[in-house]
Amino acid sequence: MVEEIDDGRRAALSRAQVLRAALALIDAEGVEALSMRKLGKALDRDPMRLYRHAASKNELLDGVVDVVLSELEVPPTDNGDWEAVLRRSARAFRAVALAHPNVVPLLVTRPLATPLAMRPLGALRLLESLLELFVEAGFDHRGALHACRLYIGFLYGHVLNELQENVQNPDETDELLRLGLYLLPAREFPRLRELAAELARYDGERELDEGLDVILAGLREHLEAGSATAS
Repeated sequence: MVEEIDDGRRAALSRAQVLRAALALIDAEGVEALSMRKLGKALDRDPMRLYRHAASKNELLDGVVDVVLSELEVPPTDNGDWEAVLRRSARAFRAVALAHPNVVPLLVTRPLATPLAMRPLGALRLLESLLELFVEAGFDHRGALHACRLYIGFLYGHVLNELQENVQNPDETDELLRLGLYLLPAREFPRLRELAAELARYDGERELDEGLDVILAGLREHLEAGSATAS
């Protein structure tokens, strides 16, 4: 761990402290608010000294992604129930995402246009754990990669959708007013207006479980078909 050399009057900062402070700033004000200047002010340090812990803002953002993803763990299967592990991991991912909603776009976009080996280590560790899980479950190498992409893509899509489920007027009892759907032209958006009551009853946890039912059923069928072909 890289540590800042201080002048003796204050304890030296660790990289972990810098990243935690960056995460706290993003949680409070959003990614756009993060800068070395504001981070230095939050830590009561000269911003230039923070470059010892992150050479650029991009490196700082990758570090924040690592901190958030370090809260996740894909446990090994003791009884071979890989589906139960994926359900627990999905719920844990959702909990982390809801705890750090301003970081969710980083989780999705930081790997963009970046070679695999240069992505945040937290993202790579998650991928490695999932690959190990799928291979141990019996998927071949191509199938394990496909399963990882499908599973991770579903999780990212779900949390992004859930975070967009905002209610315009929580105190209103009429669904069209609560969701602001009354602002939409009735002739252009009849289905959205028709589904106002269902949209207002959105349950992120239930939607996650129902989506996992579909994803896991498809993966199970793919695994069973591959086993039948191999035999």
